[in-house]
Amino acid sequence: MLETTWFILWGLLWAIYFMLDGFDFGMGTLMPFISANETERRVIYNAAGPFWDGNEVWLITAGGVTFAAFPKAYAVMFSALYAPLLILLFGLIIRAVSFEFRNKVDSDRWRKLWDGCQFLGNFVPALLLGVAFANLFMGIPIDVDGVYHGNILKLLNPYGLVGGILFVFFFCLHGMLWLAVKSTTLLHERALAWARNLWPWVMGLSVLFLLMTWTYTDLFANYVKWPLLFLLPLLAVACQVGARIMLAKDDALRAWGCSAGYILFVTLFGVAGMVPRLVPSNMGGDASLTIHNAASSPLTLKIMLGVALVAVPVVIGYQTWVYYTFMHKVTEEELSSDTAYSYPCAAGGACPRRRLRCLLTGNHVSIKDYKLSRPICQSLFSLRQHAFRH
Repeated sequence: MLETTWFILWGLLWAIYFMLDGFDFGMGTLMPFISANETERRVIYNAAGPFWDGNEVWLITAGGVTFAAFPKAYAVMFSALYAPLLILLFGLIIRAVSFEFRNKVDSDRWRKLWDGCQFLGNFVPALLLGVAFANLFMGIPIDVDGVYHGNILKLLNPYGLVGGILFVFFFCLHGMLWLAVKSTTLLHERALAWARNLWPWVMGLSVLFLLMTWTYTDLFANYVKWPLLFLLPLLAVACQVGARIMLAKDDALRAWGCSAGYILFVTLFGVAGMVPRLVPSNMGGDASLTIHNAASSPLTLKIMLGVALVAVPVVIGYQTWVYYTFMHKVTEEELSSDTAYSYPCAAGGACPRRRLRCLLTGNHVSIKDYKLSRPICQSLFSLRQHAFRH
C-alpha cells in the first residue's frame, strides 16, 4: 500500500512540474520567433521571472522522491539516462544564468548571447524530457542486474523522438497561453494567434503518439484490465477541446487552465500504464524495476509520508501566494521598475538609487556615463567590498 501511494505521488509530482515549468519552456523556446523588439523580450522574461525557479522545486521534489522512495530505480534510471539527464541539467543551468546575466552589460551582442542561452535552456530540456519519458513508457534495455545495454542514440528512436516533439509542442502551446495572460496589446494578440496555430499540431501529435503507444508499448494492457483508466486520455482530450473553446472566446487564463489539465492527464495516462513498473525493461524476464522490488523499507516510506504531508501543503500554499501576487499583466510601468528582470542597468538617466544598487550588486555600470565624482565612487566600492566581507 505504501509503495502504491508513493508511486501515485511520484506521478503527480512529475505532472505538476510539467504543468508549471512547461509554460516557461514554451515561452523561452518561442521567444526568438514571437518577440519583435527588446521591450517584448523583456515582457517574456518578466512573465516567467517570478515563477521559473519556484517551478523547478517540483523537479527537485520528483527527483528526491525517486531517490528516497525508490532508490534502486533512481540508480538505474539515472545511470541509463545519464547522458540526456546531464544535458538537461546543463540546459536548466544556462537558462537560470541567462535570467540573471542578461542585463549585466549594456550591449546588444551580450543580450543576444543570453537570449540564445534562454532559447537552448528551454528547448533542449523540453525535448529531452519527452524523449526520456517516451523511452520509459516503451522500456529500456536493462538486465536483471540493472545494467543498461545501450547508448544515447538508442534513445533517439521514432517513438522517443515523437514523444520529444510532442512535449515541445504542448509546452509551446502552454507557454503562449501564459504569455497571453501576462502580456498586453500586440504581444498579447500575437501570443493568442500562435496558440491557435499550435493547437491543431498538438492534437495531431497527440493522436500520433497515442497510435504509436499502442504499437511500441504495452501501456494499454492496464487499460484493458481496468477500463476505467480510459477516462484519463478522454479527460486529456476534453481539456484540449476546452482550451480551444476558451481561445475562441479570447479567455487566455481559462485556456491556460485547460492546457494545464491536458498536461496533467497526459502524464497520468503514461504513469497509469506503467503500473506496477517504474523502469520497464525491454529485455524480458524479471529485469523490470517495479514499485515493489525498487522501494525503500516500509519504515522509510512511513517517515517520508509524514514529512510529505507537512511539507507539500506548505510548498503549495507558498506557490499559490506567489501566483496570486504576480498574476497581473506585465506593463511598461513594471518594466521600468528596478526590480524587473532584465532591467537595463547601464541605461542612461537611471536614478542615483539605481546606480547605487548596481554598484553594490556588481551589475555593470558606467561611471563615465553617470558622471559620478571619484570620492563618491570610491566610497560606494568600499561599501560594496565591506558588505561582501561580512
